[in-house]
Parts: sequence; C-alpha cells; structure tokens
Amino acid sequence: MAATTPVATTLAQVAERVLGAPLPIRLRAWDGSEAGPPGGPVGVVRTRRALRRLLWDPDELGLARAYVTGDLDVDGDLYDALSLFWAMRRAAKISKPRLGLAEKAKLFALGLRLGVLGPRPPAPASEAALTGAEHSKARDKAAIAHHYDLSNEFYRRVLDPRMAYSCAYWTSREPGYTVEDAQRDKLDLVCVKLGLKPGMRVLDVGCGWGSLSVHAAKHYGVTVLGITLSAEQRQFVLDRLAAEGIKDRVEVRLQDYRELDPEVDGHFDAIGTLEMGEHVGAGNYPGYASTLFRMLEPEGRLLLQQMSRGATAQGGGAFIETYIAPDMNMRPVGQTIDFLTDAGLEIRDVEAIREHYLWTVRAWAETLEAKWDELVAIVGEEQARVWRLYLAGGGLAFAENRMGVDQVLAVRPTATGSSGVPRTRAELLAHEAAAEESGAA
Repeated sequence: MAATTPVATTLAQVAERVLGAPLPIRLRAWDGSEAGPPGGPVGVVRTRRALRRLLWDPDELGLARAYVTGDLDVDGDLYDALSLFWAMRRAAKISKPRLGLAEKAKLFALGLRLGVLGPRPPAPASEAALTGAEHSKARDKAAIAHHYDLSNEFYRRVLDPRMAYSCAYWTSREPGYTVEDAQRDKLDLVCVKLGLKPGMRVLDVGCGWGSLSVHAAKHYGVTVLGITLSAEQRQFVLDRLAAEGIKDRVEVRLQDYRELDPEVDGHFDAIGTLEMGEHVGAGNYPGYASTLFRMLEPEGRLLLQQMSRGATAQGGGAFIETYIAPDMNMRPVGQTIDFLTDAGLEIRDVEAIREHYLWTVRAWAETLEAKWDELVAIVGEEQARVWRLYLAGGGLAFAENRMGVDQVLAVRPTATGSSGVPRTRAELLAHEAAAEESGAA
C-alpha cells in the first residue's frame, strides 16, 4: 500500500478485511480524508489515540473508551450508525474477529506506519473501578453509587418530574402524550396490579428517587417503606416527602435488601420492585426471591419489573458493566420465574413491555440532546457522552429484541393455596378509584 494512501482509505480497507464485510458507514480520519459509502452517519476517527485504544482492546470496550473520550465520534445519528453495524453483523453472520498471526503482523506494521503504537491509554475517568467480592454488600453499594449517585440534578433534568427511572407504559399515541404521562400510567398500572387500597403496607425494594413510593402513598392511601443503596437517592426522596407533606406515610432507608427481616420490619401487603433484580446477580437471586417471599403477608402480591436477556448473554455487556451498571445480570424471563416459584411465590400474570422501553429511552435521549450544554456543565462532557452511547445502544437493543422487559405479578399463597387474586385478568386490571377512597389529591 503506497505511503500516500489517505488514512481513511487505509482504515476502511483494514476494517473490511478484518470484518469480512463492507463497512456500513463512511469513515473520516484525522487527516480529513474520507472513505466508504456516502450518505448517512460518518464515523470520525479524530485522533491516533482512538486506534491505539482499539489495538489494545479490539472489542466493544475499546470502541466505548474511544467514543466516550471523544477520540472516536459519529457525525450524524448515533442510533442509526449502531443500527447499521448490527444489520451488517446479522447479514454477514459476523462474530468477534479472530486474528491470525499474519493479520496481527499486518496490523502492527500499519500501526507503526500511522504512528499509533504506544502504551495503553489510561482508562476514562467515567469507568467504574470496583473492588471486593462480586455482589458482596460493600461492592453492591459501590456499584449502585457509581451510577445513581452521579448527580440528582442531572437525573432531574433528564427524567420526568416524578424521577421515574424505569420503563414507562405508553397507553396513548396522541401527540401531546409525553414520557411524564407514560410514567404516571406505569405507576398506576403497578399499583392496580398490586391491588393497593388505603391502609395497606407496601415495600418498595430499590425505590430509586421515590416515584413509586410517593405515587402509591399520595394516590392509593398506603404507607410505604422504600429502601435504596444510593445516598443521593435517599436524600432526594426525603426532601421530596417533606415538600409533598407525606413524611408520615413514607419511610426511606439506606438499606440492603439482605438486611430486611420480617421479625423486625413486619410483613407487607404488597411489594413493588422496579428494575432492581438486574443488580442482584445470578448467585444471589434465589436469596433475593426468598426475601421477597418472606416479607409478604399470605395473599400479598409482588410486582416485579425486570429487564431480560438471552441465556447465553446474561451480563449487560462490556460497555454497560464498565460504565453504567457494574456486575449487572439479566436472564430470560423464564429463569426469573423459576427463581420466584422456587422461593414459594405463585406467578399470576406476566406482561412483556419491551417496545415501551424503546419509546422511553427515545424520550430520555431527546431530552439529553435538547439539554446537552447544561448537562455537560453538570457532569462533564465525558459522562454526557457515556449517556449518549448508553441511550442509543440500549434503545437499539430493545428495538431489535436483544433485550426485553417484563412485569411479573406473583402472590404468596396461603397454607391452603388461596391467592386472593381476582378470577380474571380483566378484574385484576379494573381500575378501583383508590385515589378517591383515600381522599388523596
């Protein structure tokens, strides 16, 4: 290859040789040269350090590190660019490239010529750096703090006013219907499935910023105990309870679910746990399910909303586990159901809401872009780029059925087998005017 070959042309040729398929997007290199198909998103290799990162980590992690630091960028829609690469992967049946000695030698020579060889670049500051045994209490607390203690102000500006950070439930196609409406409808759906009535005691495991706890207390007349491992979240909820005037109806603790004890805390009429189970870990999940069972009254209901993934790819992936949710674990919904039933719970209803997460993530992504400058001012550009990649990749995973999300309704039956659940699904989902009964606004 001639020394005068433009950098972008050289990179495109190497990428297509390694991948065994034509590049789906155009490339632009640091010398201004371009190569590849015209139109659509353009991958921009801004610095030689981007290639050095890929030489040291020629996988998803290397790409993520290059992107979040700005060494690698996309001119155009990031979601579209990722979609084109996944389509190429499916069409060409591409798996992780396996480079032989000859190809590695060629890459080394090319790296030498382009001036990209050198020591491994330092990891971006936004990466998690956990220590200790996986899913120990201390490590789980650190993992939660990494993501959820980022900044209450950041989350306040990205999420809806209720600060609901889980899949919404989109019940309308009207133009004026927003993520705020969809989150309200999700919270109502959860409360109705749980059969909440005034005077009930509810446990909110992994309560986040209190969206379910506050909604259930205000509109269904219940008392709630919420637990979280995030100090930032707990303080936010405490401030919110004072502002809402419901401090006497909601308690929020900085507590691990493993510390729940029915002898101390009593039993609950209902438990809601929204996208908490992904943080538990495969080894600890039977204990998590048993805890949920033990904390319920007989005929008490559990509503578990949880993301799912294929049996052969149960983690979150290198990017998610490094930048977003360390030690994350997802599994097929059937395996989750097995854990719950093994703990003694009876499954009464399962509703798949995968597409709803795509719509939710899109709404968050639109807000991120609309408020980009102010969010960068809060958390820095690197962290904002982490979120841009997180929302684009997550949305695509839900759109293409590589990830799902389900609401599982279970009950703790009595010793004689009574569930207390209405005989039909229609009765289960019938709206009972609990807000009026409780006198809540």
